[in-house]
Amino acid sequence: MHKPQLQAKTYRTPRHTTHYVECGPANGPLMMLLHGWPELSLIWRAQMRAFAEDGWHCVAPDMRGYGGSSAPEATDAYTNEQVVADMVELHDHLGGKAAVWIGHDWGSVIVGSLAAHESTRVRGAVLISVPYFPDANALPTLVPLVDRTIYPADQYPDGQWDYYRYYNTHFDAAVADLDADIASSLASIYRRGDPASVGKPAANAMVTRKGGRFGSAHRAPPTTPDPALWPAEDFAVLVQQFGARGFRAPCAWYLNDDANIAYARRAPDGGSLRMPVLFVNGEYDQINTIHGNRYGEPMRAACRDLTITNLPGAHWLPLECKQELVEAIRTWLRNKSLHAA
Repeated sequence: MHKPQLQAKTYRTPRHTTHYVECGPANGPLMMLLHGWPELSLIWRAQMRAFAEDGWHCVAPDMRGYGGSSAPEATDAYTNEQVVADMVELHDHLGGKAAVWIGHDWGSVIVGSLAAHESTRVRGAVLISVPYFPDANALPTLVPLVDRTIYPADQYPDGQWDYYRYYNTHFDAAVADLDADIASSLASIYRRGDPASVGKPAANAMVTRKGGRFGSAHRAPPTTPDPALWPAEDFAVLVQQFGARGFRAPCAWYLNDDANIAYARRAPDGGSLRMPVLFVNGEYDQINTIHGNRYGEPMRAACRDLTITNLPGAHWLPLECKQELVEAIRTWLRNKSLHAA
């Protein structure tokens, strides 16, 4: 039996162009899959094929600033509110029926924002790697929750979020370093988790003191991509797409904390989510794990029907734990009577 294939589509409105891939029966229940940094819609290939076989109509857009979608010049074009508006337009184009929304990394942030502001569009929400913060995923929200047993304030004022701060203080330099060797930058970013790293300071906590992600070299060391994560043909597309545009637009997502906090605070009911929510935690994710710290507290307080599951990976769970992620979501879909069949 042939695996379902991903079909490329483009949807244009006067305000935005979204390139997306879809898979599965057009009349099946809708599943929207939103990627994060520095990804593309293709990160979802394994999950889309699996859920298409289950009967879902799976749609994964290239988010604003990525791939074949619009990439405005202005950094303030990359607010959560603008990206939610992109998703609303695409969702309307696809028929507008309430969908299951799945997000990873910044895609998780957008799923949470959309669920808070556009709840009638969301049957259920799956947040992968990045938990929901009703007051926005932003430095003023994150830094007070830093685990100071790992990151003493005198050594690590921003904890593991130092890299996030660096974008805000040295944006052009941060982008230039990533752009210096696109293929090696991407290969160095996409690495599998190491259980031995749990409870130790992350490299991302030391970006400022090193003078950039790659230190004085200001470019990624030559790095071979891990074929267990990205299929080779998809990694080639990733490199080609980032080679065409660079990292500037994707990194601009980190520059809009004030606008994102203001938008979050306009959500009904304080941003609480009433639909079923699944959070998938990476056990070896040094940046985002909610184990042994307070990062999950705002999400637990804001979600009325929350399920948390853990996978044996770090941050890149759609790639590190391809089938385990499918099974975790399938189980939750069945338990919440959201499954396709």
